[in-house]
Amino acid sequence: MKKQFDRRIYNIATFKTAIADAMAHIGEFKAARRSGRVSKAFSERIMLAVTQVNGCRYCHYGHAKAALAAGVSQEDIQYLVAGEFDELPKEEVIALLFAQHYAESEENPAPEAWQRVVDAYGPDAARDIMAAIRMITVGNLWGNTFDALLSRLASNPAPGSSLWQELGVLAGSFYIIPAALIKRRLYRHGKTVV
Repeated sequence: MKKQFDRRIYNIATFKTAIADAMAHIGEFKAARRSGRVSKAFSERIMLAVTQVNGCRYCHYGHAKAALAAGVSQEDIQYLVAGEFDELPKEEVIALLFAQHYAESEENPAPEAWQRVVDAYGPDAARDIMAAIRMITVGNLWGNTFDALLSRLASNPAPGSSLWQELGVLAGSFYIIPAALIKRRLYRHGKTVV
């Protein structure tokens, strides 16, 4: 018997909302990459903590490889994949637990959990941490939606989804993302966007 597809995926509406949110915060993601407040290794650990919850195999592969390139040990990657943070750098655990909580709560973390991140790292580094979490979440759920389509083609559809929703998200990537980028650019330059 086939195992039921059980990972979170997008539908067209949730994908549009996620892209709008990502575009609203893309400046923060770019600033986070430039600031250096969160090292590349720390950022990859955060992204793997989110990916461990969301289960995107594409992000797992890509970010495990990026983590190794950033100096994260294979042993640390194994801990992250298992969701075990006790052996990871102590100064990163609050952020890693928050990243995991963010994914488990389906992007609705408890305010006090976020406050712990701000208190531990300061508002600027906390914003950098959240930027990494937001971006990997979009990637995770998009990758899972692609896998949902593959699962459907193997006669194992994701519960609550449809072929049209899955195709709409995947094909919509070629429309929604460019449209959001154009809208953002026009807005930044003071143009009226209809």
